[in-house]
Amino acid sequence: MTTTTTEHRQEYGHGDRYDRYEALTGLMELMSGDEKHGPAATSTLDALWVLYDRVLRVGPDRADDSGRDRFLLSKGHGPMAYYAVLAAKGFVPVDWLPGFGSYDSPLGHHPDRVLVPGAEIGSGSLGHGLPIAVGTALGLRAQGLHDPRVWVLVGDAELDEGSNHEAIAYAGPAGLDRLHTVVIDNSSASWARPGGIAARFEAAGWSAATVDGRDHEALYAAFTAPHPGRPRVVVAQVEPKDS
Repeated sequence: MTTTTTEHRQEYGHGDRYDRYEALTGLMELMSGDEKHGPAATSTLDALWVLYDRVLRVGPDRADDSGRDRFLLSKGHGPMAYYAVLAAKGFVPVDWLPGFGSYDSPLGHHPDRVLVPGAEIGSGSLGHGLPIAVGTALGLRAQGLHDPRVWVLVGDAELDEGSNHEAIAYAGPAGLDRLHTVVIDNSSASWARPGGIAARFEAAGWSAATVDGRDHEALYAAFTAPHPGRPRVVVAQVEPKDS
C-alpha cells in the first residue's frame, strides 16, 4: 500500500517550522567554513528531501526501531544538504548547524554515525556505501525482517570504484528487492558514457529509471515504482558539477 505524504508525517512525527523544502536553503546557509564541497552538497538536496519527506519510514523517535527503513549516505563529502534535511526533520538541533566542521562539532565534513543522530554509517571514503547496503539488505533478510527497505545514495563518480560493481553484480541475481540505490549524476565520473549508469545496473538484473534530479514528482514516482524480485536504482540527473 502506498503511504501518502500526510499519513507519512502523522506516523513518523515530522513537522515543525523548518519542515518544508523552502527552509533548506536557509538551513544550509547556517553552515560555513572551508571544505564545504558546495556542488556535492547541493546536487543531493532534492533527492534527499523527497526521500525524507515522502518516502523513508524513519523518524527521530524511531532511530533504533528494527522495522525502520535504513538510509545510507555513501556520497558523504559535502554533507551540508544531508545535515540540513536531518535538522528540518528533527534528527539534529538546528543550532548545531553554524558549528559545521569545527573541532568540537558533531557535524563533521564527513558524517559520523556515532555523532550524528539518524546517520546509519560513517561515510566519505567513496565506494563503500553500496556494498554496505547490500550487506544490510542481506542481514535484514537473514533476520526475517522483510518490511524494512534499504536506501543508499551514491555519486556518479563513486561508481568508478570497483567495489560498487561487485555489489551491483551480486545484488541483482540475489533478488534483493528491498535494496534501493539513488545515483546523483552530475557528470563527474571519469569513465561515464551517456545512458551508461542505468544500463550497467539493468545488465545485472536491476530495475532502473533515469529522471530529472530536481523534479520532485519525477523523483517520487521513480522512488515508489514497484520492482518485484529486483533491486531498484534511480539515476537522478542534475546540472554538471562545473556548470
